Amino acid sequence: MIRAGQKLRDERQRRGLTLSEISNATKIKVEFLSAIEKGEYEKLPSASYAHGFVGNYAKFLDFEEEEILALFRREFDGKKVYKVLPEGLVGQKEMPLKRFKIRQVVILIALLFIFLLGFLVFQYRYAFINPSITLASPSEMSVLSSSTILVLGKTDPNSTITVNDEPVSVNSDGTFKKEITGFPGKTTITIKAVNSFGKQTILDRHVIIK
Repeated sequence: MIRAGQKLRDERQRRGLTLSEISNATKIKVEFLSAIEKGEYEKLPSASYAHGFVGNYAKFLDFEEEEILALFRREFDGKKVYKVLPEGLVGQKEMPLKRFKIRQVVILIALLFIFLLGFLVFQYRYAFINPSITLASPSEMSVLSSSTILVLGKTDPNSTITVNDEPVSVNSDGTFKKEITGFPGKTTITIKAVNSFGKQTILDRHVIIK
């Protein structure tokens, strides 16, 4: 029976081509081409590689690809050939690629988890920290000549503000403004910020009104 590898070898030799020349043109290793010509398919990485290499070899030599592959399939029993190989060698070329893909999936899942965790921490950060209060006016122990006191400050945008227990509207950027009336002498202004999670900050500011 004429073997696929024998026909390929005879045609190669008829054309005066070396295995190295075939290898350079097809990118198939010389040892794999030699194994194909000898019918030693067990020396190829896997059944799928054997099928592909034979097809490419035939195509390069201008053979009818299906004719050569028909001979190849008739003489080649992938299950039988690769059953005799030590466990772990079958498909050894495919395994690194599979491990690489699995590693990529694991890394992607880890990155998504970190992103989700960071997003949740950012969204719910005010559940763990008290809202900030930055007061621009009045300054501590400032002396005022008017009983009308302008309170200017900034807090977290999601917080509510009261000045001496009176509610104050907070702008989208967190700034707030409130005018209150004081009495001559030393006056205490109490500013309280409470966020949506119930966390609060209290700031006392003392002024002197003449």
